[in-house]
Amino acid sequence: MQDLDARAAELGERLKALGQTVAVAESSSGGLISAALLGVPGASKYYLGGAVVYTGKARMVLMDLPREAVAGMRSSSEPYALLLARTARERFGATWGLSETGAAGPTGNPYGDAAGHTCLAISGPVEMAITLETGESDRLANMTAFAAAALDLLKRAVG
Repeated sequence: MQDLDARAAELGERLKALGQTVAVAESSSGGLISAALLGVPGASKYYLGGAVVYTGKARMVLMDLPREAVAGMRSSSEPYALLLARTARERFGATWGLSETGAAGPTGNPYGDAAGHTCLAISGPVEMAITLETGESDRLANMTAFAAAALDLLKRAVG
């Protein structure tokens, strides 16, 4: 967590200085993105909320995304990550929506992605989606790598 904490501290200060806010929708990172952002003193100035949308039911209940909204869209994909980021931003009224969806391991997911695969997205004044492949099967290491990549993506977007 120390590496995540350092990333989040720098990012939190930048968001506070700019008066910007963020909302998070994460899956296989299991809340690590939110935990890192919330570990920064003064996080209430920029962190509006988040959800761990690990299952289809969680997606429906926490993000209010019914099956129809994701019809034909594969989880753990860039389009799905972008939809999650947009939805988080819109639902919370945040400057930025940040999302992560993937397969932490030790095995892949039902969609055919190997462990260590995740898609990350940011929605706000700019939008970006990326895919990360760690090539690792270590669940905790992947969760940490996914969270770090998400924080880095937000940092890049914020500038």
